[in-house]
Amino acid sequence: MGESLIFSPVPYHILSYGTLLGTQFFHTFINAIASFKVLERPQFGLLQRAIFPAYFGMQTVIPVALAVTYPATRITRSGISGVLDETNRWSVLAPLATVFVTGLINWAYLLPATNAVTAKRRQQEKKDGKQSWDAPPHSQEMVALNKNFGQLHGLSSLLNVVSFIATVTYSFTLASRFH
Repeated sequence: MGESLIFSPVPYHILSYGTLLGTQFFHTFINAIASFKVLERPQFGLLQRAIFPAYFGMQTVIPVALAVTYPATRITRSGISGVLDETNRWSVLAPLATVFVTGLINWAYLLPATNAVTAKRRQQEKKDGKQSWDAPPHSQEMVALNKNFGQLHGLSSLLNVVSFIATVTYSFTLASRFH
């Protein structure tokens, strides 16, 4: 008999991929939407601030785990050298690198920037005596903060969708291994 699957990278690769896709799908299409519908704005914001570090961290770390556990093919080696093989440039490297980069930008830059703007909005709300999401008019400072928050949130959401699409794209590479 051959080597035990416990020592093979294949099950860990598939488990990592399933965790990534499942987390992205659940957070993007179920958790975020349901939470926004049922929670008050302050509670929704607290929940998102608690979830996003882990979520974006997973989007950053799991593609690395996928690269490390990439199973060999008939023409490529396993692991990172297989991911970097010229034949895998678009089917493996591009989607995994996309998920990694989008997750890293969200985790290291957009999340802290958004949290900083949110803190400034809370301070401005106290000054204005009005919530940032209340009907206009708003102070010029709050208008600027809301615009900045919207831009950061929009870019983060776009990167999240790009990451999800890249993850789904990679599923076709995995599926071709079973065809």
